[in-house]
Amino acid sequence: MGDDTTPRENEKHGSNWYRTLVEEVNDLATVVDPDGTITYVSPAVTRVLGYDPNELVGHEGYEFVHSEDRDKNADALETVLSNPSKSETVEVRFRHADGSWRWIEATMRNRLDDDIICGILISSRDITERKEYEAEAQELAEEYEALLNNVEDAIFLINVEEDENSVRFEFERLSPSYERQTGITTGEVQGQTPQDVFGEEQGAELKANYHRCINAGEPISYEEELRVGEGARFWQTKLAPVVNDGEITRLVGVTRNVTKRVERERQLRQQNDRLEEFASVVSHDLRNPLNVAQGRATLLAEQAESDHIDPLLQALNRMEAIVENTLTLARQGDKISKTESINLTDLVGKCWGSVDTEDATIKIVDEMTFQGDPDRLRHVFENLFRNAVEHGGPDVTVRVGCHDETGIYVEDDGPGIPIEKREEVFEPGHSSAQGGTGFGLTIVKRIVEAHGWELSITDGTDGGARFEFELAEQGEFV
Repeated sequence: MGDDTTPRENEKHGSNWYRTLVEEVNDLATVVDPDGTITYVSPAVTRVLGYDPNELVGHEGYEFVHSEDRDKNADALETVLSNPSKSETVEVRFRHADGSWRWIEATMRNRLDDDIICGILISSRDITERKEYEAEAQELAEEYEALLNNVEDAIFLINVEEDENSVRFEFERLSPSYERQTGITTGEVQGQTPQDVFGEEQGAELKANYHRCINAGEPISYEEELRVGEGARFWQTKLAPVVNDGEITRLVGVTRNVTKRVERERQLRQQNDRLEEFASVVSHDLRNPLNVAQGRATLLAEQAESDHIDPLLQALNRMEAIVENTLTLARQGDKISKTESINLTDLVGKCWGSVDTEDATIKIVDEMTFQGDPDRLRHVFENLFRNAVEHGGPDVTVRVGCHDETGIYVEDDGPGIPIEKREEVFEPGHSSAQGGTGFGLTIVKRIVEAHGWELSITDGTDGGARFEFELAEQGEFV
């Protein structure tokens, strides 16, 4: 059977199909005259911009475009009108029916009738969410750029390219701080592997850490040795993976030059080893013959009379005190690793009872508990009590209490310590008391600092010396 459809019916059918397509698609279709007057708007305008089509027909489109975007909108329209076969896409803000502004991406093309422009067809879509995302991304990019350019720590970015059999790491970018500290620039390393930049041995160590971060799937921290200069050898590094669509595509590293700290720690360990060696010599090789000499001198005093015996015994006893203080000093510089709750009154009472205080008086002004090493703190309070008696006399009064709710003080009513002498008294061997070893306050300072506390000297309430400890953790009043 033949097709009896007439050309007019075909044209009507095609027109209806086209109108249905325009009215049902998500994109907004608009037709404007060459002068910019809207002659048609598809029903999608209600969903996209909240208008009824009749509210826009007959108006110039410029009325609804943001004032800052009207020039580029007009330029796009002029470009299309002057080039019949050309289309132009422009992004502008269009006023919503509720008064807000929506970003619209509009593609303009000529509507021709026998090669004569009879209007402009505009296909538009709402891109507000995309523009907001782009604005947020731009803001984040600017913040990231500011961070990268101004942070003091060195930052490096590593691209991760992974296939079934291997992973390739390539440097992408270095922060200005990284470049300053290492002398290496982004241009020199971009696209290069760790082995390319640092050599096979060091590069392999870096690569191993990068693999460790990927396997962990979370940030890792480590100290590494990377020789890039005389003053830049040891680094404290934190490495974090960047995950996109479930895959790690980049590593972000933040590293800090800790060469001075590492070298200082090595020097301290060497010094501590030498001190321990010295302490062992003093403890065994010197103390044993000293004890023999003391014993013989005591027997000699019982068997004979001589003006030389008492000074001899005093000298030997002083030597014993020096040995004991030297051993204590050599072993008190280490950091405190274990602490326990200490009651100030109990500790002060034990220490006061262990010292020959003659007719001196102790007053505990406040009750408190705090964290510390009681065995090592006994050296602190015993030495301070001896110091008070040696300088303040046999009837000196010593007070112990809390200051500023965060520390402890020990003060006496003796002659005090002049301001210009307050730093000297902590130096090993310094003593202003006859027969003193000069190590007592040095030991006090070492133990206090080993606790992470701060020690200072000031004037006592009654003019004597006042020693204040600022505790690392606040004590509790009882």
